[in-house]
Amino acid sequence: MRLYEFEAKQVLARAGITIPRSYGLVKSGRSTTKLKANWPAMLKAQVLVGGRGKAGGIKKADSPTQAVAVSKEILSRHIGGYPVGSVLVEEAIDYSGACYVGVTMNPATFNSVIMVSASGGVDIEQVARTKPEAIMRLELTDNPDSLPKSAAVKLAEFLTRDPSIPSEMKSALANLAVSLYGVYQDFDCKVVEINPLLITPMGPIAADAKMVLDDNALFRHSDLLQQLAITAKRHEVAEPTARERQSSEQGFPYVDLLPENTKRQKGKVYVGLVPGGAGYGIFSIDETTGIGEEFFDGRAMPVNFMDSGGGPTTQRVAQMFSLLMDYPLVDVIVTSRFGGISSCDVFIRGLVDCLRQRGAAGKRVVPVYGRMVGTDLPAARSYLETARVETPQELEPLSMIVGNRKIMAEVIKEAIEDFLASKEGVA
Repeated sequence: MRLYEFEAKQVLARAGITIPRSYGLVKSGRSTTKLKANWPAMLKAQVLVGGRGKAGGIKKADSPTQAVAVSKEILSRHIGGYPVGSVLVEEAIDYSGACYVGVTMNPATFNSVIMVSASGGVDIEQVARTKPEAIMRLELTDNPDSLPKSAAVKLAEFLTRDPSIPSEMKSALANLAVSLYGVYQDFDCKVVEINPLLITPMGPIAADAKMVLDDNALFRHSDLLQQLAITAKRHEVAEPTARERQSSEQGFPYVDLLPENTKRQKGKVYVGLVPGGAGYGIFSIDETTGIGEEFFDGRAMPVNFMDSGGGPTTQRVAQMFSLLMDYPLVDVIVTSRFGGISSCDVFIRGLVDCLRQRGAAGKRVVPVYGRMVGTDLPAARSYLETARVETPQELEPLSMIVGNRKIMAEVIKEAIEDFLASKEGVA
């Protein structure tokens, strides 16, 4: 779970790391006039994605009047496809140099890694590509609870080799590295970084901060979440979409693969996925993309990841399908049920309930193509046959393979072909 910049800075400040003075958060342009701020000040979009500066989400205002106009402009923006809901107004800092300091984990070794660079204020990935020698990287093989002082001094010495960073900053930079590593360990972070860390006559100041908590360890940090007034789960890299929030409330994992306000591209087929498990969810994304590239000139676009979990109820199955049918971008839904833990009978009853309920309510119904095999398959087959006789019109959009007559690749290909044929007027 990623924290907003203003939240991450609160955590850093409690750990003794200096941050700019905050004048407050605003959610409208007029609100800036109520702040007791010293001008000039920085206005910064609060969204859970990177690239805010490049997207026009970080600007300087020299006066209250200018701040009103700038905050309105920032709040009107979408950054990374997500609307800006609030703007942090904080002290503008005069500085002589800018660094990067970050801590994360090496996924290959599970060791903690701390990195520093005197090339702060730009993407560290860009520095790694263009000037790898500008980064010092220390991997801590024993994952200590605290950063050894000797390691902190090495990092500080590396930074002070740069002419923009005076040697007298060495001690302060070493102490900051120790504090940042402490935050990383204390709060079970996946990553914590300061970029830029500004070099000023008063010492280093964290002008920006990124902090991502490990979801699996959130139960240990209820006090932190309460202090930050965080009540809903978030992504690591982005704001949750409306569908993601809805699925979370209904109790099943769902991720949108496209930004909230994605515009439909002419000729594309947008495929919603309701797979049987997380592993098959990932496979469905890859398979849909691969089939689209091989047979349809890259026109097939998977729009989501979803996981029903083991043994979903009929109601949950219906909710999952309904969630995608409410999504205007979705052209066709591909589903699968490999009944091991889950029952094919419960699955098909939930899908039929969804189609019947939406038909009765006059809601949008999206064609569903799928295949089911495994537990309770005879009961599922019998139920589906009876349902088709009872409500043929409502189940007309459903093309379900019962058994092993087709592999899922063929089901996906058929779904895309049928949709394109319907759009092109081909029988």
